Amino acid sequence: MRVFTGAAQVPRDFGPSAVAVGKFDGVHLGHLAIIERLVKHARDKGLESVVVTFDRNPLEVLAPEKCPIELMPLDRRFELFELAGVAAVLVLPFTREFANESPETFIYEVLVGALNARIVLAGQDFRFGHRGAGNVDLLRVRGEARGFSVEPVAPVLVNAQPVSSTRIRLALAEGRVAEAGGLLGRPPEVTGLVVPGARRGRLLGFPTANLGAGISEGHQIPVGGYIPADGVYAGWVVPHASGDGVQAGVPLPAAISVGTNPTFEGVPRTVEAHILDRTLDLYGMVLTVEFVSFVRPMLAFSGIDELIQSIQGDVDIVRIVLGQVGVAGGQVG
Repeated sequence: MRVFTGAAQVPRDFGPSAVAVGKFDGVHLGHLAIIERLVKHARDKGLESVVVTFDRNPLEVLAPEKCPIELMPLDRRFELFELAGVAAVLVLPFTREFANESPETFIYEVLVGALNARIVLAGQDFRFGHRGAGNVDLLRVRGEARGFSVEPVAPVLVNAQPVSSTRIRLALAEGRVAEAGGLLGRPPEVTGLVVPGARRGRLLGFPTANLGAGISEGHQIPVGGYIPADGVYAGWVVPHASGDGVQAGVPLPAAISVGTNPTFEGVPRTVEAHILDRTLDLYGMVLTVEFVSFVRPMLAFSGIDELIQSIQGDVDIVRIVLGQVGVAGGQVG
């Protein structure tokens, strides 16, 4: 899959193309419905399939105080686009200057000029251009004059409600990771580097991999993704590279803890995963943690013995939950 970071990077002879436009945060079931139709149109009509998206949430520029935490980083979205069969992605830098451009500028310079679009797909509520003046109706009118058709895509409904990134964030904020996974079409995930922790888990007999930010192979690795509410979860740990006892992309069953561990004082909020039935040295590795099911809220215990007993109960529940759902983890590359 080709990635263009700006319309000027698209070759002059690119296209003709079928184009889908949007933020695509989370690449949830609604987004996947648009992309599936995009790829089918491109295949049937002999066109390049292109996703047009932005390098950041537009609210980061327009109203930073309202900008939500992203569901997944941009590079992960690229992986999912490619898995869905998309041929190219055009990432537009969303700046104040870009936000002030007219809808016609976007149509003529990006859709027509850069991509030679023949069909454009977007959600029914898609808005673009200065103050959101552009919409699907304007796209259709301009497309008739510029040689492309427009196909609005109705939202995907789950339990009679539209799938949306906002709905997924709300579910995660309340710890309803199974519901969020049903809207995403895969488990919600958080990615980061395994960093040293307080090593309490090892002393308790349940060693954990602690996710954090850091540098791996010369690259800065942030913690990417929407961390769900504090609590204990059943899920999977997916290594990004092979190492001692692990294989890249192969999920490992895990009991996952999110929170401050109130049994101990002064513990920062962390994401840590205890991999079942394995003792592994994962320090310095990049992992994706996938959340399958909520087990219990974060609790304070009266002492170490009570904490150990609770963790053993958590592990037993996780083993049952993951045995019932099977390996739901997704490949990382």
